[in-house]
Amino acid sequence: MKRRTGRAKRVTKETGVEVVVDLDGEGTASVDTGIAFFDHMLLLFAYHGCFDLKVSARGDLKVDFHHTVEDAGICLGQALAQAWGDKKGIRRYGASMLPMDEALALVSVDLGGRGWLVYNSRGRKIKIGDFNVGLVPQFLKAVCDHACATIHVNVLYGQDPHHILEAVFKGLGRAFSQAVEKQPRRKGAPSTK
Repeated sequence: MKRRTGRAKRVTKETGVEVVVDLDGEGTASVDTGIAFFDHMLLLFAYHGCFDLKVSARGDLKVDFHHTVEDAGICLGQALAQAWGDKKGIRRYGASMLPMDEALALVSVDLGGRGWLVYNSRGRKIKIGDFNVGLVPQFLKAVCDHACATIHVNVLYGQDPHHILEAVFKGLGRAFSQAVEKQPRRKGAPSTK
């Protein structure tokens, strides 16, 4: 069986990002964005999605983390879309309700070809270390736009921002894994159109 892989690269005056993803991997990841907390979240995404993931990013971190995080999202979205290709034979939809200690997040994805993000979580102005939690919806919006995927994130409850984001990223990996899973009975694209 041919492995489903994708690669994307983006170089601007502000960043240099390269992402490689293997949807049929084992959850092995090598992530280096220069942003320790963001690296941690991407490692969780890969591990819980059982995707092999390589992310290398250099950006103007002295200015802000925004450009690096957003460009990583652009590249991840492009690499994912390349990896699942024409989507023939996949489930298309995936969802995960994932607890992380006191936090609970519901993450749903649709690989139907339209980029859309719904992100419901409070506390976007909080920082975890030097990472601004408000960058997470920016990252996810970039993934949605460039993967042509719909993502809904609903944080049902939680107190610790770290636990909340762990639930989100682990749930995102599991939802994507379910959506790209092969469905043996489906021969064509997962759409009635």
